Amino acid sequence: MKYYDKLIFEISRSGRVGYSLPKNWSTDNGQQSTDKPDGSLSIVNCQLSIPKVLLRETPAELPEVSELDVVRHYTNVSNKNFGVETGFYPLGSCTMKYNPKINEEIAHHPAFSGLHPLQNEESVQGALAIYYHTARALSELTGLADFTLTPFAGAHGELTGLMVMRQYHLLRGDTKRTRVIVPNSAHGTNPASAAVCGLEIVEVKSTANGTVDTNDLKGLLDDTIAGIMMTNPNTLGIYETQVVEIAQLVHDAGGLLYYDGANLNPMLGASRPGDMGFDIMHINLHKTFSTPHGGGGPGSGPVGVAAHLVDCLPNPRVTFADGKYRIENGKWKIESSHPDGNCQFGNSCGRVAAFMGNFGVVMKAYTYILSLGKDIKHVGPIATLNANYVKESLRDAYYLPVDTVCKHEFVFDGLADKSTGVTTLDIAKRLLDYGYHAPTIYFPLLFHQSIMIEPTETESKETLDDFIDIMHRVAEEALSDPEMVKSAPHTTPVRRLDETTAAKNPLLKYRDLL
Repeated sequence: MKYYDKLIFEISRSGRVGYSLPKNWSTDNGQQSTDKPDGSLSIVNCQLSIPKVLLRETPAELPEVSELDVVRHYTNVSNKNFGVETGFYPLGSCTMKYNPKINEEIAHHPAFSGLHPLQNEESVQGALAIYYHTARALSELTGLADFTLTPFAGAHGELTGLMVMRQYHLLRGDTKRTRVIVPNSAHGTNPASAAVCGLEIVEVKSTANGTVDTNDLKGLLDDTIAGIMMTNPNTLGIYETQVVEIAQLVHDAGGLLYYDGANLNPMLGASRPGDMGFDIMHINLHKTFSTPHGGGGPGSGPVGVAAHLVDCLPNPRVTFADGKYRIENGKWKIESSHPDGNCQFGNSCGRVAAFMGNFGVVMKAYTYILSLGKDIKHVGPIATLNANYVKESLRDAYYLPVDTVCKHEFVFDGLADKSTGVTTLDIAKRLLDYGYHAPTIYFPLLFHQSIMIEPTETESKETLDDFIDIMHRVAEEALSDPEMVKSAPHTTPVRRLDETTAAKNPLLKYRDLL
């Protein structure tokens, strides 16, 4: 193992330092720090004061390395990372597409990056204008009346949307509606979000082609149903052609339709959830609107609603009147009949975050929307074209569980020839040797060996052709040398791990390795 392939703690040497600070160190403006009689630390003429009880009594167990060692170590680590700028992400349901650099440049502009959430309205009119106009643009693109940009992620948006749904029924005194219908092909966050919101999950079956079974749905609808959660196109990448009928059935039963925006990307410029009949939806700005979200963040999950639900959106709201943007909260009142007890509430479902959401992600999305302008109508069709091109090109090596035109993504049930014992996991691992990130595997759960591929609209035909060639090559290797595929990857910094042990007994600290 190379010296810089080790953990930073492994290259630590006692007494080695990368920097030093004098005892009386200076702040950027030249003000001096002093030790107070009670042992606490303060800075002259500044508000900073650290109580003694919060000061360490022993040095932190940090690695002791030189500045050069630090630079080389983390540069080396960064070169091992895989990102959308280093290779192709055929990652289904995640829309890992390229984030244009102008998005980052605008979001990092000091006029925006230096703002504080507690500034008064007069000093942040520009930021509020961006918040307000981003919501207007999302309304235009989705066919819904208004949006809140407060939720911090897709799942947070789901929870917020379900809170809006619940509040709508409570305001009407319809307290029996405590159940939400979720298709058996849904993303796992759908039932999880409903449960967190205190709602019971009812599963609706899928037809043989993976779409919602309307006959099964009819038998589930009664006066206890708050609504249905759907993704369109669904998790198989197939458009729910019966969506208008489903909307009519659910509305006639007194329920609402919730749109999971995870698969909104292929709909841009082609179809709008509001026009399909949906009442509530969340959008993953960090997917559809080109903000990177690897490693769990950053994220943003705006929630949009139809006109009759606008008052149920969470506080605060950004409004515009008399030439000024304002942060406003809905009107509140005392209601003793509220099922949660004698509490303050109004039409709004409440608050879901301390401030106004992840403004940096909103900035990137707004920049993306303005950069494309009317050309944003091409995003969905090109994503759909790319996905179908890859799908049709791989027909000879894989078989399709659903033989129909897909949208942005499609699902294979592993290799057509399963006699070799090569699994979907093996295929994914082998792709790493060829420099491609693995697609989504073993999801959706409708198929035993699911492999979900999504190329997005940002990939060129040359990239797609190369990926198709590699997929063919892996399929041929599975027949000619299955053990080689089963033992992949062979060229990555880390080989195949014992994933079960890693999940049940993870080593999270350097000391755990000693």
